[in-house]
Amino acid sequence: MGPPNGVAVAVGIALHRDGVTRAAPHTDVGSLDALFGALSDPTRRMLVEHLLKKGPATATVLAETTPLTRQAVLKHLQVLEAAGLLDHERAGREVRYRVTPQPLASAVGWILDTAGMWDKRIDRLRGLAT
Repeated sequence: MGPPNGVAVAVGIALHRDGVTRAAPHTDVGSLDALFGALSDPTRRMLVEHLLKKGPATATVLAETTPLTRQAVLKHLQVLEAAGLLDHERAGREVRYRVTPQPLASAVGWILDTAGMWDKRIDRLRGLAT
């Protein structure tokens, strides 16, 4: 759900038309930047899709599904993990990576909120045009 009518949200502060400032719903802009940056690479998106479809896997297994070396896959996995999209679990010498859904849910929420704001703007423009 987006901000109420007449509210602008800027880095944790909601500015209302009436001039009153209230705390806005928590949005970590840095996390979204890291998330969208990590997902901007097609190889990283492919790795996330593979992990979502097949479940947790090691870098070695993931490298077997791509033309990349294991080291290259590891670098991509580190970017995804830094963005909060992956978590890993060590079992002896083996490190298995899995997708963590919360950052994706946050991104979807941000996209839906932004789309809602644009819909309201477009509706206002249509109202002015008629």
